[in-house]
Amino acid sequence: MAQANKTTKSSTVSKTGFAFSKINYQLFGASVIVVIIGFFLMSGTTDIYSFTKITIAPIVVILGFALGFVAILYKPKNKNV
Repeated sequence: MAQANKTTKSSTVSKTGFAFSKINYQLFGASVIVVIIGFFLMSGTTDIYSFTKITIAPIVVILGFALGFVAILYKPKNKNV
């Protein structure tokens, strides 16, 4: 009787987890806060043509969205984070 060769397949276990690291979520949270601050600066009914409402607030909102874009694309250098 011939003994059958037992071939063991080495199974590679892939570690699945969150798509982003902790720093990505922190940056995204900061971007949400910045956007909320921008909309808060834009709100109100008195003096709708003030410098804050037509200049500063839209810039703050755009910076918040840009920070959200960076939060999505940021890749940490250290894999252990």
